[in-house]
Amino acid sequence: MPSMTKAAEITDSVIMQNVKSTTEILTRLNELGLDLSIDDFGTGYSSLSYLKRFPVKHINIDKSFVDDIGQGTDSEAIAKAVITLGHSLSMQVMAEGVESEDQVAYLRDHARNEIHGYFYN
Repeated sequence: MPSMTKAAEITDSVIMQNVKSTTEILTRLNELGLDLSIDDFGTGYSSLSYLKRFPVKHINIDKSFVDDIGQGTDSEAIAKAVITLGHSLSMQVMAEGVESEDQVAYLRDHARNEIHGYFYN
């Protein structure tokens, strides 16, 4: 029987409310085998200095950045930066809210790990 991965997402704004307490809780959850993901990265109160302290394995590119991919906006640069940052920290990167072929093509070209959205539904 295949093993099931236990995962949880937590938004960056929740993480930053009480960094010390959150770090302790996330570390304990990670020790219990829970794969942790930062959701909505870059839209709340993210701090790059704290990102390396949290025991997370995944980072999600928020839909607000994915929406403008293929339209020549700064969102493409932000998405690429999050992908590069995540991979540099040995994290899996998921793009949320993918709805168009242009978005899929851009994300494939920039080595994201997962795509999630209505395009595949």
